[in-house]
Amino acid sequence: MSGHVNPLRIAMWSGPRNISTAMMRAFENRDDCVVRDEPYYACYLAATGIDHPMRDEILRSQPTDWAAVIEALTAPLPTGVSVEYQKQMTHHMVVDPDETWLRGLRHAFLVRDPVDMVASYVQKRGQVSVADLGLRRQVEVYEFVCAATGQTPPVLDARDLLLAPEKTLRGLCGQLGIGFSKKMLAWPRGLRESDGVWASHWYNAVARSTGFGVYTSHGDDLPRDCQTVVDSCRGYYEYFLERKSVYQD
Repeated sequence: MSGHVNPLRIAMWSGPRNISTAMMRAFENRDDCVVRDEPYYACYLAATGIDHPMRDEILRSQPTDWAAVIEALTAPLPTGVSVEYQKQMTHHMVVDPDETWLRGLRHAFLVRDPVDMVASYVQKRGQVSVADLGLRRQVEVYEFVCAATGQTPPVLDARDLLLAPEKTLRGLCGQLGIGFSKKMLAWPRGLRESDGVWASHWYNAVARSTGFGVYTSHGDDLPRDCQTVVDSCRGYYEYFLERKSVYQD
């Protein structure tokens, strides 16, 4: 049974190591919201054959059929729930998203300086490519969403979110058409049942957190051999900076 006749379903499109899990925590801590953690991850692994940490466990934990994922993402929400937050990774979309499904969503995009993304990513996986970060695909998905839905989605920079969480979340909620809740600013420590099976590998820092962390640049942590990846991603990041949402106090 649905908790709302017309639930608001939000797709937040980002890349890995992009404060995306902290943002998911913020929405999950609302009283009116359920979250979906990277629902296309198994589809992506099955379609590409790429080797990721915990690959076999991920493939067993989620459907690998794109249509089955959409069916799950359009199912009725639990009673009392009126918002569904989908943490979506753009690099998972190795096929173009279904336009009918897209039109039933409100979209937003979360970006981060590629220097910080790369420095964080290589700590977890050891090496990184432009495709791993999904920034080029994020631009493509943004343009696809705009064309398919007629929306101009909010674009958030992770730096702004960390420097001013309440202002940024208030502004985002206003653009999405929902009320802001102070509960979005802090949450209990630990992992969640809603986390993907991969959480034990990727979510260590978030599991220790109780809110958004302090912004620090990770430029000094960047391995020298990763600079080419950063340079290749810079233009995509600047594309989003030109479209970034700016919120007033």
